[in-house]
Amino acid sequence: MFYAETIVRWSDLDANMHLANASYMNFTSFARIQFLRHCGIKLSDLAKHNIGPAVLREEFSFFREAHEGQEIMISVVVSGNSENGEIFEFEHNLYDKSTGTHLAYSRVFGVWFSTAERKKTPPPAELLEKLNANIDPNSVRILSLNDIKNLPVQPKNIDPKSFSSC
Repeated sequence: MFYAETIVRWSDLDANMHLANASYMNFTSFARIQFLRHCGIKLSDLAKHNIGPAVLREEFSFFREAHEGQEIMISVVVSGNSENGEIFEFEHNLYDKSTGTHLAYSRVFGVWFSTAERKKTPPPAELLEKLNANIDPNSVRILSLNDIKNLPVQPKNIDPKSFSSC
């Protein structure tokens, strides 16, 4: 299991003076990028191939507050992956570094996204190989296009004239 370390900064707090929900999202995103670096995948590699991770759904369960100055450890586990690598799922747990107190859990579902074509795409073989070398194949759920189609919320467009009453 991979862990990333961070510290709660004043700018991470909300009006209640504890870690803001949006900061938890930033922490898990930071941890995933650290994990990619650990795998040997740099942001320059993603830029070279015109791809990046696109989050489609992120869910959280919050257990304990975190406060300014608190050191946080964030676990990163790839819990799902499609056969060609274009669909992924990560799970994160956030802990107080000094006590091991479980602060929050997060599950992230997304796709690798072509920044040139603006659609999902499998990562190049060289990047997928590096990523797969750091994944336990026995603990990864195989994902498919049906997992995207079965997300709990689907888009429903409305007539923009509806906004005129606001």
